[in-house]
Amino acid sequence: MAEKTKFDLKIVTGMSGAGKTQVMQILEDLGFYCVDNLPPNLFVKFVELAEQSNSGLQKVALVADVRGGKFFLDLINVLEDMKAADVDFEIIYLEASDDVLVRRFKETRRKHPLSHTGSVLSGIQEERKRLQTIRGMADIIIDTSDLKASVLKERIVELVVGESSQIKMSVVVYSFGFKYGMPIDADLIMDVRFLPNPYYIEEMRILTGLDAPVRDYVLEKEVTKNFLAKYSDLLIDILPKYIEEGKKHLAIGIGCTGGQHRSVAIANALGIILQNAKATNPGLASIEIRTDHRDVEKSRMKTKYKPLND
Repeated sequence: MAEKTKFDLKIVTGMSGAGKTQVMQILEDLGFYCVDNLPPNLFVKFVELAEQSNSGLQKVALVADVRGGKFFLDLINVLEDMKAADVDFEIIYLEASDDVLVRRFKETRRKHPLSHTGSVLSGIQEERKRLQTIRGMADIIIDTSDLKASVLKERIVELVVGESSQIKMSVVVYSFGFKYGMPIDADLIMDVRFLPNPYYIEEMRILTGLDAPVRDYVLEKEVTKNFLAKYSDLLIDILPKYIEEGKKHLAIGIGCTGGQHRSVAIANALGIILQNAKATNPGLASIEIRTDHRDVEKSRMKTKYKPLND
């Protein structure tokens, strides 16, 4: 019997029009053997072939989505069977908002695979319902609504190549503005609109939470200190539990009204606290921490040309 070999297996799925084709091209450039629209009930057989020591396959990516029709209905059971058989894989789920997906389909003049009545939006809504369960199983959820192709590539490369054998889970703490919509790729969301708002201080209004005056204004408040102490303690306690459950990527969203002042300062501060905690907490040692800011520049530019009393 041929000897089996371990390999890196990615399952790419998600909404039609959300960028699965681009992700597959990026993975191919990273050396993955990619198979598009393979019927899920053939996954196990393909994995068995790939595990053979003479296959030469070290990195494999399989795409499955609603184009598979009735075959796609088998995906959840197939993935559960693979987990039961100790097959190690990672699910990358691609998402985008309804209006963005509608625009993309109109631009390409393609028919949505589920729009039997001709309505793209009805097809998108039906697809979102069908994918709820598989979305809940995903290791990585990427919202491509506002991502340029170059940024999507950077994200995929960072997630795939940036991991080392010592890193068991990567955590991103990012700021966002509720006025630009709730993030759909966050695992945890914290609303910090209860904190004092620098927006109403004229000399700080055009600045962001990355600037010292705003950062100090937000972080020096007693309510902020109490919040950061309690929320960071909670995260330090629960993050190792996510690793125990097999979670490889965790996104923590910190939201304020515009994603320019409070959430930016808090996200950065929280990232620093978690990074420093790694030195004294063994449970955090294998966690990679980074910060990001979804709406800071978008909000700053709108604030620049908006009257203060608006």
